[in-house]
Amino acid sequence: MVNDFFSGEYHSVFKGRGMTFSEVREYSPGDDVRNIDWNVSARFGHPFVKVFEEERELTVMLLVDMSGSQEFGTRTQTKQELAAELSAIFAFSALKNNDKTGLILFTDKVEKFIPPKKSRSHPLRIIREVINSAPVGKKTDIKVALEYLNNMISKRAIIFLISDFQDKGYDKILKTVAKKHDLIAVVLEDEREIVLPKIGLISVKDPETGETGLINTSSPKFTRYMHSKWAEERNYRENLFRSAKADRIEIKTGESYIKPLISFFKLRGRR
Repeated sequence: MVNDFFSGEYHSVFKGRGMTFSEVREYSPGDDVRNIDWNVSARFGHPFVKVFEEERELTVMLLVDMSGSQEFGTRTQTKQELAAELSAIFAFSALKNNDKTGLILFTDKVEKFIPPKKSRSHPLRIIREVINSAPVGKKTDIKVALEYLNNMISKRAIIFLISDFQDKGYDKILKTVAKKHDLIAVVLEDEREIVLPKIGLISVKDPETGETGLINTSSPKFTRYMHSKWAEERNYRENLFRSAKADRIEIKTGESYIKPLISFFKLRGRR
């Protein structure tokens, strides 16, 4: 899939950060006088110019939510399995572009940190960690993950934050990270979090708190409540991402993620 759909799109959208300083050398006729290093020139008594080179290599960080709600999935896969596939797409696309990739797994704490690295086997390690991780925490704390990232990654990076975003209170740090890095929120959803079939009373359990209870799926009042709650959370996310100038991709379990990803890359390309 990376070869057929994504590597070219990734390369066209995510490019190097421009020019970075390399060294100084003596001035030659025709050099741009704006690049003269006046401090070095004054020290040696004749002009020297700064030499710049194109900085191509990027750093990609995957922040993957491993909380209890990620174990939910009512079709062909859970949200955690979907997150693993998306992590593979992003990691292999980065590798083909000669970029480094790192990983942060989080719940209500940082469960695992793999520093950015570039090698043929590194994406396989990232996928293995996402699939086989046995997190200690069950709840979601996006603020903790973003604060950890902000402290560990000083250089501007591409950040894919993969989560169902069933959390609040991370507004300020998300805006800080989005200002410093190129932040893309990948929102994972399952259709049964929005609409349940009308099958009467069922027993449910919150995978993050462990609380259990009975709900009446045939009740119009409950259906309205579910939809209202989903709409409220969606509006909260959308307003936050818009104000932070962070991009977002919405993907549902059991559906192809090719179209949403291609649409995202094309939108970014036009911008």
